[in-house]
Amino acid sequence: MSDKPSKPRKRTRPPGSGGNPPRNASYKGNPNYSGKRRPGKRSSGRGGLRAWLKRRGLWIAAVRIMLAGMIIVGLILAYFATQLPDIRALDTIKKQQGITIETADGHVVANYGDVYGSYIPYDQLPKSLVLAVIATEDRRFFEHHGVDFFGIARAMVTNISRGHLVQGGSTVTQQVAKNVFLTPERSLSRKMQELLLAFWLEARFSKKEIMAIYLNRVYLGAGAFGVDAAAHRYFNKSGRDLNLYESALMAGLLKAPSRYSPAANTDRARARVHQVLLNMVDAGYLKEKDVAPTMANYAKSPSHQAEGGDVRYYTDWIVDEIPSVVGQVDEDLIVTTTLDTKLQTEAQDALQNVLSTEGPKKNVTQGAIVAMKPDGAVQALVGGLSYAQSQYNRATQAKRQPGSSFKLFVYLSALEAGLTPLTTVEDAPISIQIGNKTWSPQNFEVGGYRGEIPMVEAIRYSLNTVSVRLSQYVGINKVADMAMRLGIPNVPAHYSIALGSVEATLLEMTSAYAHLPNGGKRVEPYGITSIHTRDGKEIYKRVAVESDPVLAKGTVEMMNYLLMDVATRGTGAKAAIAGHQVAGKTGTSSDYKDAWFVGFTGQMATGVWVGNDDNKPMKKVTGGSLPATIWHDFMTKAMEGQKSIAIPNSPGSSEGLLPWLFGGNSEATGPDGQPLPVSQAPTTAPVGEDTIPVDQPDNTPPAESHQRNGDDEVLTPQFWNKLMEKNPEHGKIEYKYPGVKRH
Repeated sequence: MSDKPSKPRKRTRPPGSGGNPPRNASYKGNPNYSGKRRPGKRSSGRGGLRAWLKRRGLWIAAVRIMLAGMIIVGLILAYFATQLPDIRALDTIKKQQGITIETADGHVVANYGDVYGSYIPYDQLPKSLVLAVIATEDRRFFEHHGVDFFGIARAMVTNISRGHLVQGGSTVTQQVAKNVFLTPERSLSRKMQELLLAFWLEARFSKKEIMAIYLNRVYLGAGAFGVDAAAHRYFNKSGRDLNLYESALMAGLLKAPSRYSPAANTDRARARVHQVLLNMVDAGYLKEKDVAPTMANYAKSPSHQAEGGDVRYYTDWIVDEIPSVVGQVDEDLIVTTTLDTKLQTEAQDALQNVLSTEGPKKNVTQGAIVAMKPDGAVQALVGGLSYAQSQYNRATQAKRQPGSSFKLFVYLSALEAGLTPLTTVEDAPISIQIGNKTWSPQNFEVGGYRGEIPMVEAIRYSLNTVSVRLSQYVGINKVADMAMRLGIPNVPAHYSIALGSVEATLLEMTSAYAHLPNGGKRVEPYGITSIHTRDGKEIYKRVAVESDPVLAKGTVEMMNYLLMDVATRGTGAKAAIAGHQVAGKTGTSSDYKDAWFVGFTGQMATGVWVGNDDNKPMKKVTGGSLPATIWHDFMTKAMEGQKSIAIPNSPGSSEGLLPWLFGGNSEATGPDGQPLPVSQAPTTAPVGEDTIPVDQPDNTPPAESHQRNGDDEVLTPQFWNKLMEKNPEHGKIEYKYPGVKRH
């Protein structure tokens, strides 16, 4: 047998056949072919024609279906096209008012609302920024026509292989369509509109223009829209000046601005930057050896306050103050403030350091600090331990009982009435009948009374009985008026305000104390120095003017003398600062629900409050303990490198004293019935002829042997009958003195 393949025979038609051979004609070459048709098969040509027609009919049906589908798709696209937003929105920005808060040196500390920076054309965008965005967001940006079908397929394969969503298929053009025209809604209709708008954008604009639109309109966290606003927010520079590291950070924010913002989490932001740099290496835009040096620049980047960090308590207060300064303004605003970021950080640190260690043991969960210059310029304001956990501002919003720190107004009223720090007053039991109830205020430590003591000693140990007697001596209305004169609003003339039962904010109390280092001139706390619109138009500028005096010089000096003694030898001794004179007062409300220390040096007034939002008692925390410690720690840092300024003080002064007021509006008079001259202001309390002698009980220890009264705190009892004759509206007052019978 030959190995060569035989040539195929030429097929011949059967004789007499002029058409196509029958289906079974090919079998005739088979020696086993019988010439008979197979069962069930037809030999005529009619079966082949029918099959051909059948096949032809299916094709026509398929074509018809395809045409119908195209028509339906066209109608759907036409419908979605009619639902597209106005494409003129590309030139219109619909947004909330943007407010930028900055320090006096131009450092941006917070943004509110929607903040847009200057528009940067494509040719002025940093090349590193464009390449970082392309490598991370849309590598085929300059190749596709708005929709990258290859990228969509690649993303689908990757997501299926990973078992979860890893990549997205949206192009930069699609993101422009979504950011500019559409809502964040996730639906088929929105996606169809996005595709149509992407094609329209590609037909209308060049690739460079689309990239510029994208980078100038995209949200980049912390309230910043566009690279210029974000560059100022994160790096305090123009978006034109971004380096490679900063460009990579911007590109990394596009995926999740809030999550990767350096203002929210610096470690997470740094890891994202590293990933973007690797993307640039993978895309061929960066050499691998350049990644490490670029990451090393991270340590050189400016540090920033955390979004939701301590600075937001301050800036929230500023935003709330804007309407009272300029009214309603719809334009974007840039607000310059008195904030000192160094002091703000030190205040937050002092509060957190003390309460993180002592708070759990003492059942203290919250605190607040306010620090201001004597003229009222607020330099630091911390409204709680964590802004991220609670945005409630305890420095400006919380009305709390100031306890004995409110005695500032009692003693100021007494000094204005002619008393001095050396005036003799009496620490003895007292009961006041109010209606059908008897109020018997006691000192912080019950059990002993000091008897006759100078007023400076009474405030040193914060004696309550003396404070109540003084407030009744000058008239409770005088105390209420004094508090309101120094900025505490709506103070009722109730007996208990002598011990701090009225409510006030920490900001109000701190500004009240600031009147003393301000020389008795009016203090109104402020934080805004100027306000400009985004285009540079000035709409507000604070003008420094000489404040009106509200306290006489002599009164200020004597009050300083009293408060310096408290901070040196009394309940506020823990607040003392080496190398600086300190004056201040402690305060503790009933059941240890609030603890305060408010004081000042020659150049700054600061208040500290600690307590609980639910008003639960602390574990015997007084103003002389944790608040004084926090005050000391903060002010020690704040006074570093500052020259010590002496606090004017005097144990007795007649300069500028108001007439000695004795109930109502009457003046103190001498034996001749004429008003006493200021130069003869008494050094002891006046007494009436119908006085009741008081004997100190034998079992009362001498004053010098008493223990310090801790924190909370009136004139000899002989003046009460005369006082009540001149002030019958005060009601009946009963006094209970040991060993003395009332008739």
